Amino acid sequence: MAISVECVKKKIRECFLDLGSFPEDKKNPLDVHVNLWVEIHNIDEEEVFSFLMEISDKNLLTLVKGARAGDAFCSYYEMCVAQHDVLRDLAIHLSNQGDVNDRQRLLMPRRDTKLPRDWEENTDQPFNAQIVSVHTGEKREMDWFPKAEVLILNFSADEYFLSPFIDNMPKLRALTIINHGTTEAKIQNFSVFTNLANLRSLWLEKVTVPQLSNATVPLRNLRKLSMVLCKVSNSIDPLPLSICKVKSLRSVSITNCHRLCELPADLGMLKKLQLLRLYACPELKMLPSGIGELVWLKYLDISQCVNLKCLPREIDKLTRLEKIGMRDCSQIVNLPTPAALSNLKSLQRVICEEEIFDEWRNLEKTVPDLHVEVAKKWYSVEWLNG
Repeated sequence: MAISVECVKKKIRECFLDLGSFPEDKKNPLDVHVNLWVEIHNIDEEEVFSFLMEISDKNLLTLVKGARAGDAFCSYYEMCVAQHDVLRDLAIHLSNQGDVNDRQRLLMPRRDTKLPRDWEENTDQPFNAQIVSVHTGEKREMDWFPKAEVLILNFSADEYFLSPFIDNMPKLRALTIINHGTTEAKIQNFSVFTNLANLRSLWLEKVTVPQLSNATVPLRNLRKLSMVLCKVSNSIDPLPLSICKVKSLRSVSITNCHRLCELPADLGMLKKLQLLRLYACPELKMLPSGIGELVWLKYLDISQCVNLKCLPREIDKLTRLEKIGMRDCSQIVNLPTPAALSNLKSLQRVICEEEIFDEWRNLEKTVPDLHVEVAKKWYSVEWLNG
């Protein structure tokens, strides 16, 4: 297996070694790895996918494809990456070559109550690691990773305290927080976000997200926010209003957040947003009129929002919109007027239910590049397995 790793291109080898950042035999959404590799290796999403396919072809990882895999319109979340414990051990072994302070990656091999001994024994010198992956509930104060650009926090708990050392990682570009427990973990000490001015990607999974308030304001370079199986910490669970202050956002993906019932009215403040994914949020009943102010939006996915009643009439202002996914939105039986929809001159693809297909199909007469298709029925409970 080591020979297989050594024979691939350098960037593909680096991507394989990065896989050791995640627990073995766990299915992680492909989007997590896309986030990491786009930031750390300066490659685009299409190239990430080709790298993963090559690693998979060499049997160095398992790529779990959903029923819509290969569909250019599907979410990366519908594909998962898993790695056998032997392969993860190989990735960690190859990453652990050389002096611990000079390693590119610092990866905890297993969940533990404390940090690895060789980390502890070398704290007299700063660590130069670019990627740090921690799988512990330890809450101690540290100031070890000033050069880290990626931090992955894996844990299994009902409550998790973000360590103060995060506040001393000025180069951090991607932060991934994954709870492998059975219920949402309450996250405390979000004040550590105060100095993360260079953070570009934030992934939150199976956690209770507080109202970020002032903590979000310094995130002036955040481009991508992903929330999976999350809960917002108040009684009615809207998306935190403070997110609308992060005007650098280009992608907001909210997946399987079953208690999300509304979006902020000021969503239109996110002028640079290009992708809005609201996937499998069954309590969401309407989209705010402010969505019409998202003038750069290219991709809107509201699939499996089964209680969503309609599309807002302001959708006609989204003149750059290219794709709409509305699979399993059975309660949407009427669209805005044909005259309004005809303004969607950039629209290229719509996937919808059969009940609404004819209305969308009529739009093909005025929007020549539009292709409309009925969603194929498929069902999956993979997200229940983490």
